[in-house]
Amino acid sequence: MVRPNKIVVVITGDPVSSVEEQRGDYAAMMRAAIGDAWTGSYAAVDARTESLGAELDGAAIVITGSSSNVHHREDWMLRAEARLRELEASEAPILGICFGHQLMAQAYGGDVQPNPKGREVSTVMVEQLAADPLFEGIGPRFAANACHSDSVVALPDGARVLGRSEGDPHQVLRFGQRSWGVQFHPEFDGDVMRRFIEARSEAILGEGLDLTSLERAARDTPDARAVFRNFVRHVMGD
Repeated sequence: MVRPNKIVVVITGDPVSSVEEQRGDYAAMMRAAIGDAWTGSYAAVDARTESLGAELDGAAIVITGSSSNVHHREDWMLRAEARLRELEASEAPILGICFGHQLMAQAYGGDVQPNPKGREVSTVMVEQLAADPLFEGIGPRFAANACHSDSVVALPDGARVLGRSEGDPHQVLRFGQRSWGVQFHPEFDGDVMRRFIEARSEAILGEGLDLTSLERAARDTPDARAVFRNFVRHVMGD
């Protein structure tokens, strides 16, 4: 297969303000998380306001998280999904993160709805269900930072479940030969996770969750970040 010549971050949302002030936008956070796993070219495109055009051709693609809801079916989401189907048909390497993971599942024929198990937030344990290059060097259970209230509730045809957590049975999905989705945030460290919990505190308390326990549970998750770096190494080395 053709080796990608760059990484394009498809932006679908913004970090909470306290994180963006310190860490930058999601494109900056992705680049920091990837680190020395890729030292080549990067680009970013905002799916909400820009066309997902030729910039994505020949690239490895990372789709960010968002506070938007896939099941709201906004016009920009529909345009992005159509482009994702084209990219999937061309076997472009893609990793969707949180909302990006959900957007891919919806685009390929799955369904995304409010999580029947409720909000999953803070550091959670992910159980591997199948071997995959994304899990190279990572134990059968690993910690990851999650922050979502929607989930993939029905899989697209051909999708494989690679990992699950107590709060989401579809935590890691493989959609095709070179396309994956992770419901967790590999770019989050413990500090970022706590800042998201603080920003979502009203909703979290309104759902009867223990804010203090969630904040205390949040920690750095190097294995989750390794999943991200494994994706980059795997597809950039094809």
